[in-house]
Amino acid sequence: MPQQDDDRPTSERHVPVLRDRCVALLAPGVEAARAAGRPPVVVDTTLGMGGHSEAILERFPDVTLVGIDRDEQALALAGARLAPFGERARLVHAVYDEIREVLSELGLDGADGVLMDLGVSSLQLDERERGFAYSYDAPLDMRMDTSRGQTAADVVNTYSLDDLVRVIRKWGEEKFAGRIARRIVEERAARPFETTGQLVEAIRAVVPAGAAKTGGHPAKRTFQALRIEVNEELDVLERAVPAAIESLRLGGRIVVMSYHSLEDKVVKSAFQSRSRSSAPPGFPVELEEHKPELKVITRGTEVPTAQEIEENPRAASARLRAAERIKVRSPR
Repeated sequence: MPQQDDDRPTSERHVPVLRDRCVALLAPGVEAARAAGRPPVVVDTTLGMGGHSEAILERFPDVTLVGIDRDEQALALAGARLAPFGERARLVHAVYDEIREVLSELGLDGADGVLMDLGVSSLQLDERERGFAYSYDAPLDMRMDTSRGQTAADVVNTYSLDDLVRVIRKWGEEKFAGRIARRIVEERAARPFETTGQLVEAIRAVVPAGAAKTGGHPAKRTFQALRIEVNEELDVLERAVPAAIESLRLGGRIVVMSYHSLEDKVVKSAFQSRSRSSAPPGFPVELEEHKPELKVITRGTEVPTAQEIEENPRAASARLRAAERIKVRSPR
């Protein structure tokens, strides 16, 4: 992957995945707010370089956009991109499972739209020193928030063999997890891992060459596993989706894009559980408190078109789900 030119405008460096579809799915939530006579609020919980947020602000001139990101570099770049929108764009350094706290601190009582674009961002992949990519040598970091937390080097150099196997198998769905973990433990005894290149070579040494024909790059799954572990991605996601749903006002929409089966499973489960009646089986009457909170908008997952993938190859693995809040629980 070529080094990106940091001097280019952010809008040229970043092509938002499924941008127009996301904006269209959020539109009914904005309309619901207008119909209720309240100023519409949309939260981009994974701001990145601000491409989706820019499209939302352009499409809806009365929307207040709250942008959340744990990556301070992304916030700075998105801030420059969204500066023309002035006070309509309110950017916050936080993790997206903190959505309710962020809204409260901004004096907002809820949202009419929530967007989640999960996984690693274009910025993080393109900045070599971040260590997210296996295609070139870089420090073994992988933190989305470089101001805190353990790095990928900390994980591979300090986790026990059993813990490495668990992480690589669980988060990477890697069938060669045992071989890879043992190789890491053997090599770190002689020299600690410091770079992505060292780790790639260790993985190549034990993953059969034929595996790449069906599974892609031999380090792909291990790098995914380490990134998820370092950033606690699935743990955060399991908290974030319910928090986002509970932040929605009546008629509000949540739109989520995931990029691997582990993410999509969490989103699907949260949507399904909230879109079913909670009435006990055989209960003669569905009481108000048993009615579902959500209506699922997408049928299964939506995927990018061939044209969208051609324009942005990183969209290829995207899977989109959307739901609408149809009931708000009464406070107890």
